[in-house]
Amino acid sequence: MKTMEENKYEKALSLYNCEISDEEVKAAVKKIIAEKVPENDTQEVKKFLMGSVELTTLKTTDSEESVMAFTERVNDFDEQYPDLPHVATICVYPCFAKTVAETLEVDGVEIACVSGSFPSSQALIEVKVAETALAVKDGATEIDIVMSVGKFLSGNYEEVADEIAELKAVCGEKKMKVILETGCLKTAANIKKASILSMYAGADYIKTSTGKLEPAATPEAAYVMCQAIKEYYEKTGIQIGFKPAGGLNTPMDAVIMYTIVKEVLGEKWLTNKWFRMGTSRLANLLLSEVTGVDTKFF
Repeated sequence: MKTMEENKYEKALSLYNCEISDEEVKAAVKKIIAEKVPENDTQEVKKFLMGSVELTTLKTTDSEESVMAFTERVNDFDEQYPDLPHVATICVYPCFAKTVAETLEVDGVEIACVSGSFPSSQALIEVKVAETALAVKDGATEIDIVMSVGKFLSGNYEEVADEIAELKAVCGEKKMKVILETGCLKTAANIKKASILSMYAGADYIKTSTGKLEPAATPEAAYVMCQAIKEYYEKTGIQIGFKPAGGLNTPMDAVIMYTIVKEVLGEKWLTNKWFRMGTSRLANLLLSEVTGVDTKFF
Protein backbone atom coordinates (compact mmCIF):
# COMPACT_ATOMS: atom_id res chain seq x y z
CA MET A 1 0.00 0.00 0.00
CA LYS A 2 2.80 2.40 0.91
CA THR A 3 4.44 1.89 -2.46
CA MET A 4 1.17 2.62 -4.23
CA GLU A 5 0.77 5.85 -2.25
CA GLU A 6 4.35 6.91 -2.93
CA ASN A 7 3.85 6.17 -6.59
CA LYS A 8 0.67 8.24 -6.62
CA TYR A 9 2.45 11.38 -5.42
CA GLU A 10 5.63 10.79 -7.42
CA LYS A 11 3.45 10.22 -10.47
CA ALA A 12 1.62 13.51 -9.86
CA LEU A 13 4.91 15.38 -9.58
CA SER A 14 6.26 13.72 -12.72
CA LEU A 15 3.51 15.37 -14.79
CA TYR A 16 5.05 18.79 -14.11
CA ASN A 17 8.38 20.38 -14.84
CA CYS A 18 9.75 20.90 -11.34
CA GLU A 19 13.36 21.32 -12.40
CA ILE A 20 13.13 25.07 -12.73
CA SER A 21 16.10 27.30 -11.97
CA ASP A 22 16.04 30.22 -9.58
CA GLU A 23 17.85 32.35 -12.17
CA GLU A 24 15.11 31.78 -14.79
CA VAL A 25 12.44 32.71 -12.25
CA LYS A 26 14.29 35.88 -11.19
CA ALA A 27 14.67 36.94 -14.83
CA ALA A 28 10.97 36.32 -15.59
CA VAL A 29 9.87 38.29 -12.51
CA LYS A 30 12.23 41.16 -13.27
CA LYS A 31 10.74 41.40 -16.77
CA ILE A 32 7.15 41.40 -15.49
CA ILE A 33 7.92 44.08 -12.90
CA ALA A 34 9.72 46.31 -15.41
CA GLU A 35 7.21 45.95 -18.24
CA LYS A 36 3.80 45.36 -16.63
CA VAL A 37 3.67 46.81 -13.10
CA PRO A 38 3.44 50.52 -14.14
CA GLU A 39 0.14 49.98 -15.99
CA ASN A 40 -1.39 48.42 -12.84
CA ASP A 41 -0.27 51.18 -10.46
CA THR A 42 -3.72 52.79 -10.53
CA GLN A 43 -6.49 53.83 -8.13
CA GLU A 44 -8.79 51.23 -9.66
CA VAL A 45 -6.36 48.39 -8.97
CA LYS A 46 -5.74 49.63 -5.40
CA LYS A 47 -9.50 49.71 -4.77
CA PHE A 48 -9.71 46.12 -5.99
CA LEU A 49 -6.79 45.15 -3.73
CA MET A 50 -8.61 46.61 -0.70
CA GLY A 51 -11.29 43.97 -1.35
CA SER A 52 -8.70 41.18 -1.51
CA VAL A 53 -7.19 41.88 1.91
CA GLU A 54 -7.42 39.21 4.60
CA LEU A 55 -7.33 41.50 7.63
CA THR A 56 -5.19 39.56 10.06
CA THR A 57 -4.47 39.66 13.77
CA LEU A 58 -2.24 36.84 15.01
CA LYS A 59 -0.61 38.37 18.07
CA THR A 60 0.32 36.86 21.41
CA THR A 61 -1.55 39.77 22.98
CA ASP A 62 -4.84 39.14 21.12
CA SER A 63 -7.81 38.91 23.49
CA GLU A 64 -11.55 38.51 23.16
CA GLU A 65 -11.90 42.29 23.62
CA SER A 66 -9.23 43.20 21.06
CA VAL A 67 -10.59 40.77 18.46
CA MET A 68 -14.11 42.06 19.00
CA ALA A 69 -12.88 45.65 18.47
CA PHE A 70 -10.92 44.49 15.40
CA THR A 71 -14.09 42.97 13.94
CA GLU A 72 -16.14 46.06 14.77
CA ARG A 73 -13.75 48.10 12.61
CA VAL A 74 -14.79 45.94 9.64
CA ASN A 75 -18.44 46.59 10.50
CA ASP A 76 -17.74 50.35 10.76
CA PHE A 77 -15.79 50.40 7.49
CA ASP A 78 -18.78 49.13 5.58
CA GLU A 79 -20.82 52.08 6.91
CA GLN A 80 -18.14 54.78 6.56
CA TYR A 81 -16.86 53.78 3.10
CA PRO A 82 -19.91 52.41 1.27
CA ASP A 83 -18.29 53.02 -2.13
CA LEU A 84 -15.19 50.96 -1.38
CA PRO A 85 -15.02 47.15 -1.27
CA HIS A 86 -14.87 45.73 2.24
CA VAL A 87 -12.05 43.35 3.13
CA ALA A 88 -12.40 39.76 1.96
CA THR A 89 -11.65 38.07 5.25
CA ILE A 90 -10.89 38.44 8.94
CA CYS A 91 -8.12 36.01 9.95
CA VAL A 92 -7.61 35.02 13.60
CA TYR A 93 -6.55 32.16 15.85
CA PRO A 94 -9.17 29.39 16.30
CA CYS A 95 -9.94 30.41 19.87
CA PHE A 96 -11.41 33.65 18.47
CA ALA A 97 -13.58 32.16 15.70
CA LYS A 98 -16.69 32.41 17.84
CA THR A 99 -15.93 36.02 18.82
CA VAL A 100 -15.63 37.07 15.18
CA ALA A 101 -18.70 35.06 14.14
CA GLU A 102 -20.81 36.72 16.85
CA THR A 103 -19.50 40.25 16.15
CA LEU A 104 -19.25 40.39 12.35
CA GLU A 105 -22.25 42.05 10.67
CA VAL A 106 -20.99 42.47 7.10
CA ASP A 107 -22.19 39.99 4.50
CA GLY A 108 -19.51 38.49 2.29
CA VAL A 109 -16.60 38.73 4.74
CA GLU A 110 -15.12 35.30 5.42
CA ILE A 111 -13.86 34.16 8.83
CA ALA A 112 -10.49 32.44 8.45
CA CYS A 113 -8.65 30.63 11.21
CA VAL A 114 -5.04 29.52 11.18
CA SER A 115 -5.04 25.95 12.39
CA GLY A 116 -2.99 22.77 12.68
CA SER A 117 -0.44 24.15 15.16
CA PHE A 118 0.25 27.40 13.31
CA PRO A 119 2.92 28.63 12.54
CA SER A 120 5.25 25.61 12.95
CA SER A 121 2.85 22.78 12.10
CA GLN A 122 4.84 20.74 14.62
CA ALA A 123 2.11 18.75 16.35
CA LEU A 124 0.53 15.33 16.24
CA ILE A 125 -2.06 14.98 13.48
CA GLU A 126 -4.73 14.24 16.11
CA VAL A 127 -4.11 17.68 17.64
CA LYS A 128 -4.28 19.35 14.22
CA VAL A 129 -7.55 17.56 13.41
CA ALA A 130 -9.12 18.56 16.75
CA GLU A 131 -8.08 22.20 16.41
CA THR A 132 -9.40 22.41 12.86
CA ALA A 133 -12.71 20.74 13.74
CA LEU A 134 -13.24 23.11 16.68
CA ALA A 135 -12.48 26.17 14.52
CA VAL A 136 -15.08 25.08 11.95
CA LYS A 137 -17.61 24.34 14.70
CA ASP A 138 -17.10 27.82 16.17
CA GLY A 139 -17.78 29.60 12.88
CA ALA A 140 -14.64 29.56 10.74
CA THR A 141 -15.61 29.60 7.07
CA GLU A 142 -12.00 29.10 5.90
CA ILE A 143 -9.02 27.29 7.42
CA ASP A 144 -5.34 28.12 6.88
CA ILE A 145 -2.94 25.28 7.69
CA VAL A 146 0.84 25.05 7.36
CA MET A 147 2.33 22.24 5.31
CA SER A 148 4.68 20.04 7.36
CA VAL A 149 7.82 21.70 6.02
CA GLY A 150 10.27 19.46 7.86
CA LYS A 151 8.67 16.33 6.42
CA PHE A 152 8.66 17.88 2.95
CA LEU A 153 12.35 18.78 3.12
CA SER A 154 13.07 15.21 4.27
CA GLY A 155 11.39 13.95 1.08
CA ASN A 156 8.46 12.40 2.95
CA TYR A 157 5.89 13.56 0.41
CA GLU A 158 3.39 10.84 1.24
CA GLU A 159 2.99 11.90 4.86
CA VAL A 160 2.87 15.59 3.89
CA ALA A 161 0.10 15.01 1.34
CA ASP A 162 -1.87 12.56 3.48
CA GLU A 163 -1.92 15.06 6.35
CA ILE A 164 -3.23 17.81 4.06
CA ALA A 165 -5.90 15.43 2.73
CA GLU A 166 -6.96 14.47 6.27
CA LEU A 167 -7.33 18.11 7.32
CA LYS A 168 -9.27 18.93 4.15
CA ALA A 169 -11.66 16.10 5.05
CA VAL A 170 -12.22 17.80 8.42
CA CYS A 171 -12.92 21.13 6.67
CA GLY A 172 -15.49 19.53 4.37
CA GLU A 173 -16.99 22.26 2.20
CA LYS A 174 -15.11 25.03 4.03
CA LYS A 175 -12.17 26.32 1.99
CA MET A 176 -8.71 25.27 3.11
CA LYS A 177 -5.51 27.19 2.39
CA VAL A 178 -2.16 25.44 2.60
CA ILE A 179 0.75 27.64 3.66
CA LEU A 180 4.02 26.48 2.09
CA GLU A 181 6.37 28.73 4.13
CA THR A 182 8.32 29.44 0.96
CA GLY A 183 11.18 31.14 2.81
CA CYS A 184 12.08 27.75 4.31
CA LEU A 185 11.78 25.92 0.98
CA LYS A 186 14.60 28.06 -0.48
CA THR A 187 14.45 26.96 -4.13
CA ALA A 188 11.98 27.45 -6.97
CA ALA A 189 12.01 23.67 -7.54
CA ASN A 190 10.93 23.00 -3.94
CA ILE A 191 8.22 25.67 -4.10
CA LYS A 192 6.84 24.13 -7.31
CA LYS A 193 6.80 20.61 -5.82
CA ALA A 194 5.17 21.79 -2.58
CA SER A 195 2.51 23.68 -4.57
CA ILE A 196 1.63 20.64 -6.66
CA LEU A 197 1.55 18.23 -3.72
CA SER A 198 -0.70 20.60 -1.76
CA MET A 199 -3.15 21.00 -4.65
CA TYR A 200 -3.32 17.26 -5.34
CA ALA A 201 -3.93 16.63 -1.64
CA GLY A 202 -6.95 18.95 -1.52
CA ALA A 203 -5.85 22.57 -1.02
CA ASP A 204 -8.42 25.11 -2.19
CA TYR A 205 -5.77 27.84 -2.01
CA ILE A 206 -2.01 27.85 -1.71
CA LYS A 207 -0.44 30.56 0.42
CA THR A 208 3.17 31.73 0.55
CA SER A 209 3.95 32.24 4.20
CA THR A 210 2.88 32.45 7.83
CA GLY A 211 4.32 35.95 8.13
CA LYS A 212 6.28 34.73 11.14
CA LEU A 213 9.51 33.93 9.27
CA GLU A 214 11.67 35.79 6.75
CA PRO A 215 11.75 35.93 3.81
CA ALA A 216 7.97 35.80 3.49
CA ALA A 217 6.02 36.53 0.29
CA THR A 218 8.55 37.28 -2.44
CA PRO A 219 7.59 38.02 -6.07
CA GLU A 220 9.69 35.00 -7.12
CA ALA A 221 7.78 32.61 -4.84
CA ALA A 222 4.49 34.08 -6.07
CA TYR A 223 5.52 33.58 -9.69
CA VAL A 224 6.40 29.90 -9.15
CA MET A 225 3.18 29.23 -7.22
CA CYS A 226 1.05 30.92 -9.88
CA GLN A 227 2.78 28.88 -12.60
CA ALA A 228 1.97 25.71 -10.63
CA ILE A 229 -1.68 26.79 -10.23
CA LYS A 230 -1.90 27.48 -13.96
CA GLU A 231 -0.45 24.10 -14.95
CA TYR A 232 -2.64 22.29 -12.42
CA TYR A 233 -5.72 24.05 -13.82
CA GLU A 234 -4.74 23.14 -17.39
CA LYS A 235 -4.35 19.46 -16.42
CA THR A 236 -7.33 19.05 -14.07
CA GLY A 237 -9.76 21.90 -14.76
CA ILE A 238 -9.72 22.68 -11.01
CA GLN A 239 -9.22 26.35 -10.13
CA ILE A 240 -7.07 26.94 -7.05
CA GLY A 241 -6.78 30.29 -5.26
CA PHE A 242 -3.57 32.13 -4.43
CA LYS A 243 -2.68 34.05 -1.27
CA PRO A 244 0.57 35.88 -0.71
CA ALA A 245 1.05 36.74 2.97
CA GLY A 246 3.79 38.25 5.07
CA GLY A 247 6.17 40.94 3.91
CA LEU A 248 3.51 42.88 2.00
CA ASN A 249 4.48 46.24 3.45
CA THR A 250 3.60 48.79 0.77
CA PRO A 251 0.87 49.32 -1.84
CA MET A 252 3.55 48.68 -4.49
CA ASP A 253 4.19 45.21 -2.99
CA ALA A 254 0.48 44.51 -3.48
CA VAL A 255 0.48 45.88 -7.04
CA ILE A 256 3.44 43.62 -7.89
CA MET A 257 1.54 40.56 -6.60
CA TYR A 258 -1.56 41.62 -8.56
CA THR A 259 0.54 41.98 -11.71
CA ILE A 260 2.10 38.52 -11.32
CA VAL A 261 -1.36 36.97 -10.89
CA LYS A 262 -2.68 38.89 -13.90
CA GLU A 263 0.26 37.97 -16.16
CA VAL A 264 0.57 34.30 -15.16
CA LEU A 265 -3.01 33.29 -14.34
CA GLY A 266 -5.08 35.89 -16.14
CA GLU A 267 -8.32 37.77 -15.48
CA LYS A 268 -10.15 34.70 -14.18
CA TRP A 269 -8.11 34.93 -10.97
CA LEU A 270 -8.57 38.67 -10.48
CA THR A 271 -11.48 38.45 -8.05
CA ASN A 272 -11.40 38.54 -4.27
CA LYS A 273 -12.50 34.92 -4.28
CA TRP A 274 -9.36 33.60 -6.01
CA PHE A 275 -6.78 36.22 -5.07
CA ARG A 276 -6.25 37.17 -1.43
CA MET A 277 -3.52 38.98 0.47
CA GLY A 278 -2.76 38.26 4.12
CA THR A 279 -1.83 41.50 5.87
CA SER A 280 -2.80 44.04 8.49
CA ARG A 281 -0.76 47.20 7.89
CA LEU A 282 -1.38 47.18 4.14
CA ALA A 283 -5.12 47.81 4.52
CA ASN A 284 -4.49 51.26 6.01
CA LEU A 285 -1.86 52.12 3.40
CA LEU A 286 -4.13 51.13 0.52
CA LEU A 287 -7.03 53.06 2.07
CA SER A 288 -4.78 56.14 2.41
CA GLU A 289 -3.78 55.96 -1.26
CA VAL A 290 -7.34 55.38 -2.49
CA THR A 291 -8.84 58.24 -0.42
CA GLY A 292 -5.86 60.59 -0.70
CA VAL A 293 -5.92 61.09 3.09
CA ASP A 294 -3.42 59.54 5.51
CA THR A 295 -5.73 57.10 7.33
CA LYS A 296 -5.22 54.59 10.12
CA PHE A 297 -8.69 53.08 10.11
CA PHE A 298 -7.94 49.44 10.99
